[in-house]
Amino acid sequence: MEVRDHISVPDADGKPVRGTRRFPMFTKDTARPEGGGRAAPREAPAPVRQWPILAVLSTVGLGLLLTALDAFRVGTILIGVALLAGAALRWAVRDVGMLAVRSRFTDMVTYIVLGTTIVLLALMAQPRPLLEIPFLKDTLHFTVGDEEAG
Repeated sequence: MEVRDHISVPDADGKPVRGTRRFPMFTKDTARPEGGGRAAPREAPAPVRQWPILAVLSTVGLGLLLTALDAFRVGTILIGVALLAGAALRWAVRDVGMLAVRSRFTDMVTYIVLGTTIVLLALMAQPRPLLEIPFLKDTLHFTVGDEEAG
């Protein structure tokens, strides 16, 4: 019985490389994230090729502008919604360009957790919070303590 070397992908010159199950000692390249291809053809201008990240960043910029112009709650909610929209784009669009940072799952979880947290914090902001979570007030009193007891 003849044993052959396993041949894996070709190298940069197109020659077959002997495969191994060991990780290389030095990393020479990084893999592009899943979905990290262009969102439009190569012939399109650069902004069109990266429309998903530009849409998210433009919405975040608008939210920051509103926050700076004394519309704190609306601005921060818009920032959180922009991140949630980024998660939806990452799920629905095949090639999202620079919106893809890691795997699709990791990107979506990150965008959803950050977006949801920002929206919830904006809804709970003082004065006149739109959302009150009772156990948070008790937690704050428990951790800070009672000043009169001292």
